[in-house]
Amino acid sequence: MDFAAFADRAHEIEAASADTEITERVSNLLAVAGSDLPSIVRFLQGRVFPAHDSRTLDIGPALCYEAIARAAGHNVTAADVEARLADRGEIGTVAASYDLGGQQGLGAFTGGDDDGLTVAEVDGDLRELAAAEGAGSQDTKTDLLFGLFNRSNATEARYLARLVLGEMRIGVGGGTVRDAIAGAFDAPIEAVERALQVTNDYGLVAAVAREDGEDGLEELHLEIGRPVQAMLAQTGTVTGALEDWGQAAVEVKYDGARVQVHYDGDRARLFSRNMEEVTDALPEVVAFVECELDAPAILDGEVVAIDEDGEMLPFQDVLRRFRRKHDVAKARENVEVRLRAFDCLHADGEDLLDAALEARRERLERLLSTGVSEWWLAEDGEAIAEIEAETLEAGHEGIMLKDPESAYTPGRRGKHWRKRKPDVETLDLVVTGAEWGEGRRAELLGTFEVSARTPDGYAPVGNVATGITDEQLQSLTERLESHVRSEDGVAVDLDPAVVFEVGYEELQTSSTYESGYALRFPRFLGVREDKTPEDGDTLERVERLAAEQ
Repeated sequence: MDFAAFADRAHEIEAASADTEITERVSNLLAVAGSDLPSIVRFLQGRVFPAHDSRTLDIGPALCYEAIARAAGHNVTAADVEARLADRGEIGTVAASYDLGGQQGLGAFTGGDDDGLTVAEVDGDLRELAAAEGAGSQDTKTDLLFGLFNRSNATEARYLARLVLGEMRIGVGGGTVRDAIAGAFDAPIEAVERALQVTNDYGLVAAVAREDGEDGLEELHLEIGRPVQAMLAQTGTVTGALEDWGQAAVEVKYDGARVQVHYDGDRARLFSRNMEEVTDALPEVVAFVECELDAPAILDGEVVAIDEDGEMLPFQDVLRRFRRKHDVAKARENVEVRLRAFDCLHADGEDLLDAALEARRERLERLLSTGVSEWWLAEDGEAIAEIEAETLEAGHEGIMLKDPESAYTPGRRGKHWRKRKPDVETLDLVVTGAEWGEGRRAELLGTFEVSARTPDGYAPVGNVATGITDEQLQSLTERLESHVRSEDGVAVDLDPAVVFEVGYEELQTSSTYESGYALRFPRFLGVREDKTPEDGDTLERVERLAAEQ
């Protein structure tokens, strides 16, 4: 398919107002996608690689601005592009506003030609761009991206710019693509949903649905080494859990980092909550798994940090290990980590997603002689209160409540897992703005605008300035400066890139913020290093929590 045809369809999809119309237009596009179907499915979601693939384009805004400027002509600079972005507010609109393609004579230099772009060419060049590393890699990336923009018309440039910066935002989410696959290829939604859960690859599922239908979808299974999205929990009460289930599985909520363990019978690989491979950073966990397991398995659990006395260390100590790429042995001397497994998704060739939690737990305990998280089955609130008190006394974060009969549903934040935390409520919110401080903090960002996700972007729910030390302000300023979009006096507009865990006392309705809500007494609790902006809490969740108050 010509990339121009894809871009025109994307523009039509973006223009649709109703969810049903969007789904229908996506479905129609998938039906005519031909051999480019997997790429088109991913492009619609702003991706080049499947969600389980850890490869990234690693293209920052500055590199994108430079490529657009070069394609726009000799009189345009990256600073001009950035200035136009500050005025127009969206990179796709900016890219479309230039008369690109004026550098056609450089086609031989870029490896391109004067013919129109195809989806396959865009996909291939972006994959080549992602593979560039080492000395000269930034120049290589810029040249490849320039070559693509140089062959783009205005509509193509609009969606190419959004794609490379991960800002497609045309109203196409996972549910839309799922329904569109089902509609385009006459497959049951349930079969498509299950296939997506076990593969975490929308492009693959679309291709299988088209070629092999429901039977082919049923043949898709979990694969060792291909991580899936983690099952998620929502906040809840003990009373609500017991009313819904009769009996609750109670687990320790560790102050650790989520990890998915894949063991192929010989070698263990570890993946973070975001499905990034962290095997090399956690050698003692790898050694533990390879010693304990004697058959292929996929486990879900937490990695916790401990001191020399075996006492739990804070979450930030775990993250120091997760982020470590060099001198791992030295880091291991300072912070030791251990696995606390709490679920089993696959064991010795058998997928267990549809099995009840209690059965999965029994299988887990047969696989591991140690390293399994503590859990209890309880039928009354007093017993759970005692467990919670003992858990908090031991220094853990709290407890989890789970339905013993529930299946494992990757990526779902359903009612079958509920987290119960003491003290303040918390939200994971995206930093979208900031203000420079005053006095001795004048060179530091001191107040941070935090926002909840919406279908179209992000909606502010408050400003956070409490609970942040000078050292943390210095670190946050250094981290966020590269994401500054524009400044107006002390106010700074930021690209969504960092997620804060924010504590609050209450959610209030408010006309001050676009979301319609405001956090009462917000407090910074930390950076969620394990989450991307796409994992931040939604405005829908904010609305639900406000209603539950």
